Amino acid sequence: MAALPPAIAALLLLLLCLRPAPLRAESGPGGQEEAAAEEEEDGVLVLRAASFERALAAHRYLLVEFYAPWCGHCKALAPEYAKAAAKLRAEGSEIRLAKVDATEESDLAQQFGVRGYPTIKFFRNGDRAAPREYTAGREADDIVSWLKKRTGPAATTLTDVAAAETLVDSNEVAVIGFFKDLTSEAAKEFLLAAESVDDIPFGISSSDDVFSKYQLSKDGVVLFKKFDEGRNNFEGDLTKDNLLNFIKSNQLPLVIEFTEQTAPKIFGGEIKTHILLFLPKSVSDYQGKLDNFKSAAGSFKGKILFIFIDSDHSDNQRILEFFGLKKEECPAVRLITLEEEMTKYKPESDDLTADKIREFCNKFLEGKIKPHLMSQDLPEDWDKQPVKVLVGKNFEEVAFDENKNVFVEFYAPWCGHCKQLAPIWDKLGETYRDHENIVIAKMDSTANEVEAVKIHSFPTLKFFPAGSGRNVIDYNGERTLEGFKKFLESGGQDGAAADDDLEDLETDEETDLEEGDDEQKIQKDEL
Repeated sequence: MAALPPAIAALLLLLLCLRPAPLRAESGPGGQEEAAAEEEEDGVLVLRAASFERALAAHRYLLVEFYAPWCGHCKALAPEYAKAAAKLRAEGSEIRLAKVDATEESDLAQQFGVRGYPTIKFFRNGDRAAPREYTAGREADDIVSWLKKRTGPAATTLTDVAAAETLVDSNEVAVIGFFKDLTSEAAKEFLLAAESVDDIPFGISSSDDVFSKYQLSKDGVVLFKKFDEGRNNFEGDLTKDNLLNFIKSNQLPLVIEFTEQTAPKIFGGEIKTHILLFLPKSVSDYQGKLDNFKSAAGSFKGKILFIFIDSDHSDNQRILEFFGLKKEECPAVRLITLEEEMTKYKPESDDLTADKIREFCNKFLEGKIKPHLMSQDLPEDWDKQPVKVLVGKNFEEVAFDENKNVFVEFYAPWCGHCKQLAPIWDKLGETYRDHENIVIAKMDSTANEVEAVKIHSFPTLKFFPAGSGRNVIDYNGERTLEGFKKFLESGGQDGAAADDDLEDLETDEETDLEEGDDEQKIQKDEL
């Protein structure tokens, strides 16, 4: 199924750049014939089915990106991936970066469970049985830091000031532990925390000169960053959990722009409540509104992540749609929680002053704000066709009618599988057009939301049987006219999903990664 673009991904960015022509590597380690034949682009190995095994054998550490040439996220990643490869090579690292065109090498993609693009996997010592999924950000520094954590010590020992300066100066964010005794309990807790963080480099030092350079007179931990305050000193009981909370609260800017590169940091982090400012960069008082937003952000550090989105940018239009916004309605603020269920909130006021934004956030944290549910206007002819049209405003009345058995398709207009289902669903509507108590209906879930049902993928099919119990039955049978008829004639039994049926909500839409038109391919693009 096509996944509902989680706030995250509404969120499909199509950043285009040209692919350079392939280059041949001059030679490999030891001058081996196989290595000499390795194909490269911008320092990144280009692997095919015939060369994949050779690459695993030749390189102790190998990070492999499975990509599609049409994938916008892959195109955006390409320059950062090449920068990471160049940085590692300049350092003399034995880690190599590689890529596989999964649309050409479909057997390789299938072997390694590739269901979306880009998929990045890390291979160690030629072991293809259990490669590790890459989980960090999409910038060169993120990639390098993650790989160093996977292949080296959790924290680099900094023996002098030069080593410490190099760590701080060469990274957007870095954490250094200052301990006179590197075997102390506090130092051990620090190293445990370092092992748990994939995307930030850690250093540890007992050098008096390093203590003096960074103005520490006793043991401590400092997070260095190239934004906001520049550094944060840890305070409190030095335990792994406390350190991780400290890092979580300080590793991102107070306000961060949503981009292709920052998306993994934003949505992969621990803070699951996000407030978004949809702000066109072309607006006359752009900086003033952004400054107001930043002013409010400081009060909610570690609790709410403040994000701004350029609402003029074509890449961000799906996000606006997801929140039911139009470009002409921006600047605007929305809040979303990304727990098990995504829930959206809208301020009562359009005032974007720092005080009003703080007031909105405080009311949310106090539980005084009700979720914002989108709804289209009810069409006058909503019930004139065999398939009834539901919107947020009439859903409850129709779906939970105690005298009707209502079968609803929750769809997205852009979803390829929804388009394939449409003629079958129309035939189903015709079949039961005059039935006394069976209603066939559909609802555009990109524009309508209801409290009773949370939709995570498209199409989702749910049956609301007659009666007073407000029961909901998920359909998990064949998407055929006969399958639907059996389900309805059995009272929602034949084809119902089991209670413990846990479905990979993105698998179906992404199983065949080469088929479909460009629009469908875009939907399969993953962050």
